Amino acid sequence: MSDHGGRIIIVKKKKKAHHAHHGGSWKVAYADFVTAMMAFFLVMWIMGMDQGVKDMVQGYFQNPVGFKRAFSGGRNPMSAGNFIVNLADNQSIILNRQQQERQFQEVIEEIERRIEESGLLDHADANVEMVITQDGLRIEFMETGQGATFFEKSSADLTPALRQVLQVVGSQLGRVPGDVILEGHTDALAFPGVEYSNWELSVDRANAARRVLVRNGLPIQRLMEVRGYADRQLKVEDAPRDPRNRRISLLMPFLEIPLDSLKIPGVTPDQLGAELRTSEPIPDTSGEGD
Repeated sequence: MSDHGGRIIIVKKKKKAHHAHHGGSWKVAYADFVTAMMAFFLVMWIMGMDQGVKDMVQGYFQNPVGFKRAFSGGRNPMSAGNFIVNLADNQSIILNRQQQERQFQEVIEEIERRIEESGLLDHADANVEMVITQDGLRIEFMETGQGATFFEKSSADLTPALRQVLQVVGSQLGRVPGDVILEGHTDALAFPGVEYSNWELSVDRANAARRVLVRNGLPIQRLMEVRGYADRQLKVEDAPRDPRNRRISLLMPFLEIPLDSLKIPGVTPDQLGAELRTSEPIPDTSGEGD
């Protein structure tokens, strides 16, 4: 019995519910935020640098081989971590390539000027195509019509027009250092029989061009290769018998960089050569044949 007038007092105690566990998702979001802010301030820091340091940062991503791992207690942030070694050497490589490109461009302009003044191709079904590629200077002498402006039909005999054009080209190439590679191409029209084919024809035409070039100012020591491709590298692939496939192609590669002069710690000349070679071969779109 109770002391409160016979009433029974019942006391209820409520248990406090525990909140559900939040997990670590907020940590991931916070880490993303911190990373984004770090990247932002890094970009702002780089933008505030002088141009020389920007070039160094850019150089790392363009040529990691030109960097080395170094550790330093210096106060310059660039002195601890990755930095360019022999930056002057790397710049000399670029300047060397640019100088060669300027020389090639001067050769192209002079050849174009002399051919135009001579009027050799004013009414000819042929063309001299000159372009600076990733490999070097490429000059192609090709037919553009059904006639025999540059090549006698199914023959390695060069016409007087092509001989005069090659004289101009030989005199100009003799003034520029570098090796020369000659390539002969034919169209897909096959010879009857097996004794003489487009393979022999392509090589014979390239050799005929070689003789004219050597007689007109190109030192024979600079001729490194004479190649014959028959109809295996057509310029107009969807038209194997197109006259433009009948051509001689002259390639003057960029001069090799003297790797021994580049002293980069921890990098062998072979590794550096592989890095500097921008020549993943560009597909040869030239072709020639009869």
